[in-house]
Amino acid sequence: MRIVCSPSGILYSRQPGQGAMDLAGAGFCHLVLEMDGCCSGWELENFGKEPEDSWPDEDKDEGKEEDKEEKWVSVLEDKAEIGRRFGKMEKACREKGLDFPIARAPRLLRETKRGDLGETLLWLNRECIRYCRQAGCEAIVIPPLFSGLECGEEWKKNREYYLSLGLTARENGMMILLENQCRSMNGHLIRGMCADAHSAAEWIDALNKEVKEPLFGFCMDVGICNLCGQDMYEFAAALDHRLKAVILRDCDGCRESSMLPFTSVYQFQPQTDWLSLIRGLRSIGFDGDLVLDIRDTAAVFSPLLRPGLLALAKSVAEYVKWQVEIENALKKYSSIVLFGAGNMCRNFMKCYGEKYPPLFTCDNNQARWGSRFCGLEVKSPQALREIPDGCGVFICNIYYREIEQQLREMGVDRIEFFNDEYMPSFYFDRLKGV
Repeated sequence: MRIVCSPSGILYSRQPGQGAMDLAGAGFCHLVLEMDGCCSGWELENFGKEPEDSWPDEDKDEGKEEDKEEKWVSVLEDKAEIGRRFGKMEKACREKGLDFPIARAPRLLRETKRGDLGETLLWLNRECIRYCRQAGCEAIVIPPLFSGLECGEEWKKNREYYLSLGLTARENGMMILLENQCRSMNGHLIRGMCADAHSAAEWIDALNKEVKEPLFGFCMDVGICNLCGQDMYEFAAALDHRLKAVILRDCDGCRESSMLPFTSVYQFQPQTDWLSLIRGLRSIGFDGDLVLDIRDTAAVFSPLLRPGLLALAKSVAEYVKWQVEIENALKKYSSIVLFGAGNMCRNFMKCYGEKYPPLFTCDNNQARWGSRFCGLEVKSPQALREIPDGCGVFICNIYYREIEQQLREMGVDRIEFFNDEYMPSFYFDRLKGV
């Protein structure tokens, strides 16, 4: 599973060096090639209009005519502009060892009323596919058409749209990923195109059947699922092997935002159902791209604080990856033992005790040595010096770092952490005094 970071809010095309340095310094290796940087939703919305009629009021002020003319040059007028806008940024990223495994096509403004942009988007996305392939991308996220479509013709129009783009994707050896959407109805965000996972799966299967190869997949936007009030376990389960990328972002479930995961909180409770998401991804053995989008959080942090923020963001993404892949750590060892004889050990035994039976558990509480807990003998930590080769030690205690240090000082290696926050099932009651 790859961790991929969206550079939006972090890396700026005119001065990309510092953003690229911060991303690489935080340990990121992979970035999203955000094509909004070459053609924004605002440019698409106002394509074909006269600049003076459609340019934002704040840019009509006297003395800004020169800037206005420079900004108005868009990819829609000159396809070479794609390369010009991204050339400098791509070079800065390459110099820092960053690559672009996945791209996102330009997105329309959600409130657009224009229904005549289908052909423009088709042309633009074909050019984006060609450029993204040259940049080394393996897949591109292209949202479905929605503007101006009459009820009942959504599949027909999007089928034609995606099959046409599929020809270009096949020529360039790229996969196209559909993406779930929401739309506004009288100011309220509701489910839009591909928001129903079962229908999205049917679309993907039908498209792949027509092209006779797995050319289409799906990108699940966690923020959209949250805004639409969806069960993310069921969403992931319905998509199953079709799910190739997941966009990790937090929001309050009412307004569009891209915040660092686990930071949208109200009265000590997360506003995104991370439990449902992690369980869902784990249930299908997800092994695609985790795409971290923190543009709003990053935008409000001072550039002086951004290196620390990005290091935290990388840790958060690694944590989600670890939770999804937690069973992979158990599979690495021919045998395992546990450290800890409490609530976390009990949840381990409930979820994995039968499939991955530990040899024993140990605990620092001397009074418990020689007793049995959840069917396991409780031993002294000194017993870990005698475990067989290929045996992993799984710490089942929240004092991970302290216990890890204790074990390493004893000369124990092959140490892993176990965590019961996102288990498929667990004990709701808590043992006391253990």
